[in-house]
Amino acid sequence: MAQGAELRQKIKEVMVEELMLDFDAAEIADETAIFGAGGLGLDSVDALQLVVAIEKHFGLKIADAEKAKGVLQSVETIAKAIEAKG
Repeated sequence: MAQGAELRQKIKEVMVEELMLDFDAAEIADETAIFGAGGLGLDSVDALQLVVAIEKHFGLKIADAEKAKGVLQSVETIAKAIEAKG
């Protein structure tokens, strides 16, 4: 499994591809907020798609909404959750 910067880049690529985002993976910083103003501005439908994509591509199962809130804050928090699962 990819680690470090490589993992974070792959997460960005998966997000852009799976969520059909209007920007390039290179435009997403590791710490950019995924939801809300000032971040990527994704919504709850995007969140559901993202949970499915993370499980499909990285094998990380996010079982409940509370866990999802913690994991789906930024590319960095997603990467840390994947690395912790390791």
